Amino acid sequence: MSTDDADTVTPVDSLYREVGRSEWARLAPGIPNPLTETEVVQLRGIGDRLDLAEVREVYLPLSRLLSTYAENTKRLGAETAAFLGEADSTTPFVVGVAGSVAVGKSTIARLLRELMSRWPGTPRVELVTTDGFLYTNAELERRGIMHRKGFPESYDRRALVSFLTEVKSGAAEARAPFYSHVRYDIMPDAHVTVRRPDVVIVEGLNVLSPPPTPNDVAVSDLFDFSIYVDADEDDIAQWYVNRFLALRQGAFSNPNSFFKVFAELSDAEAVETAMGYWNDINLPNLRENVEPTKHRATLVLRKAADHAVETVRLRKL
Repeated sequence: MSTDDADTVTPVDSLYREVGRSEWARLAPGIPNPLTETEVVQLRGIGDRLDLAEVREVYLPLSRLLSTYAENTKRLGAETAAFLGEADSTTPFVVGVAGSVAVGKSTIARLLRELMSRWPGTPRVELVTTDGFLYTNAELERRGIMHRKGFPESYDRRALVSFLTEVKSGAAEARAPFYSHVRYDIMPDAHVTVRRPDVVIVEGLNVLSPPPTPNDVAVSDLFDFSIYVDADEDDIAQWYVNRFLALRQGAFSNPNSFFKVFAELSDAEAVETAMGYWNDINLPNLRENVEPTKHRATLVLRKAADHAVETVRLRKL
């Protein structure tokens, strides 16, 4: 480490052990990749470059680590119940996945759901996104914050905390609202139902944010493990633009899409529009609300410009 590098080390850095890509890839030796190339393509989000090598070298070891945490948390719960002379009432293991728009966290959450469900100790895994806890467009308009959709104040934080409290309290069933990316709004008659699985993965921009007041419960207080997906701002901006261009050719052309007005833009107009949204909304949100929560994560995945994970930082126990 050079003198300059030493000067940039913060007290928070000392809480983590950093593992390089090649070293991390060796942590799951001999474990076969349970996913086919077709399944990986189906899980891959627009703009992601996920392939079998990335799954094998990064996400297979990560899924094994998560399953180890889940199995040991369940064992600790059973031993605690036995100590107290109570029946075992172990509740689902909850994993949070945070990071910027376009950084690939949705793909990672879907991938981990599939991988963790293949491990014997965690066969039932559910995925919930915090998009379902956005206020409806009508409510955002009423509050005058439609232009801040995705910022912490655009979410019904209390409803999200209530949902996760039900999950962690062992409720037989917990229901989350459903968000349509085509309609760009909450669907009033649709829900995501969680029925006491082994693992619940919660993916969203602001899931690691601190509570608004000291007496409130933070969403992350209800996590057993959390992941932050990290990358350089310039790389994320490029991924955002690339995704916008791809959506213009696909989802935006759907006549039911909220964004159908963008379908006929030229390449130059589309890039200008995407960068406008990035600079006015997503970049400020990243800097003000998302990136500052990185140190709250149990594990940080650091991506390079090609979307490949280059380092893993794991919080020390």
